[in-house]
Amino acid sequence: MKTLRDAKIGETVTVMRLHGEGAVKRRIMDMGITKGVEIFVRKVAPLGDPVEVKVRGYELSLRKNDAEMIEVG
Repeated sequence: MKTLRDAKIGETVTVMRLHGEGAVKRRIMDMGITKGVEIFVRKVAPLGDPVEVKVRGYELSLRKNDAEMIEVG
């Protein structure tokens, strides 16, 4: 299983599945990250946290823990 955290800078990935429960999953979905959406990885901070991505035409920063809940392909 590959997660958004494993994606490399400059890579475009497609969301396959969201893991997590309740409020955390809802927050990720509220940011526009849903099944089938393409995500472009713009930058990763030196220590890997946060990850800056572009999704649905806007830029977003995600914590490492949140990125691990997003399964991509």
